[in-house]
Amino acid sequence: QVRLMESGGGSVQSGGSLRLSCTASGDNGATYCMGWFRQAPGKERQGVATSGKGLETSYAHFVVGRFILSQDNSKNTMFLQMNSLKPEDTGMYFCAAYRYHGQSGMCATDGNFYTAWGQGTQVTVSS
Repeated sequence: QVRLMESGGGSVQSGGSLRLSCTASGDNGATYCMGWFRQAPGKERQGVATSGKGLETSYAHFVVGRFILSQDNSKNTMFLQMNSLKPEDTGMYFCAAYRYHGQSGMCATDGNFYTAWGQGTQVTVSS
C-alpha cells in the first residue's frame, strides 16, 4: 500500500501563490493515479486535480488557469502549484492515490476511488 505525505500549505493573501508537495512511498512497481482534494469546514470534499505517470491530467473547473499539477517521477513526488489564490480556495488539502487498472488513460475525479490518503495540509487565503 502506498503511503503519502503532503507539505507546503500555509497562509497567503488573495492573489498569492503556494506550492503543495505530495511524496509517495511504498509500492513503486505499480501505476498509481494521484490527486489533490480539498475540504473546507462545513463543505463537501472537492476534487482539485488528478494525474498519474503516463496518464492524463485533469483539473476542476474552478482551478483551471490558476493551478498547475506536475510530477517528479524520480522522487515519487507530485506538486500542485497554486497561483492567483482566492479566499474560497481556503481549506484542508489532501493528497490521495489509488492503483490504476484501467485503459482510459484517465484518473478518477471521484475521491471514493482513492484508497490512500495523506494527513492533509491547511491552505488559508485571506482577502
